[in-house]
Amino acid sequence: MARPLADDEEDKPLDPNVDKLRRKLIRFMVVNLGLLFFALMVVVAALVYKSYTAKPTAPIAGDIQTPAGEPQSGDIVLPVGAKVLSQSLSGDRLSLEAELSDGSRAIFVYDIAERRMIGRYTLRLQ
Repeated sequence: MARPLADDEEDKPLDPNVDKLRRKLIRFMVVNLGLLFFALMVVVAALVYKSYTAKPTAPIAGDIQTPAGEPQSGDIVLPVGAKVLSQSLSGDRLSLEAELSDGSRAIFVYDIAERRMIGRYTLRLQ
């Protein structure tokens, strides 16, 4: 079997229409790759900017530093004579429903991370 000479095929000049199409495709590819690279650099720059300007968030209850093996502890001060009827925990907020010494009821909201009472709501019937 006779093999055609590869040199003869490579040396032939391209048809002007094919050459024009090839140049358009190369230009299209370069423009699209340039836009893709630019978009990627914008995303990377945004991530770097965001990481340097991020403000530290307030710690949640699990982020409070305590010595190893020791439970967290603290005091929640309620009025004298109050009895806790129920409690509810959501994230770093603790809600306590208490019956006060005068027989009325109130809900106390305590922020565990900040270790302070942030709200008191009196329950009344209308």
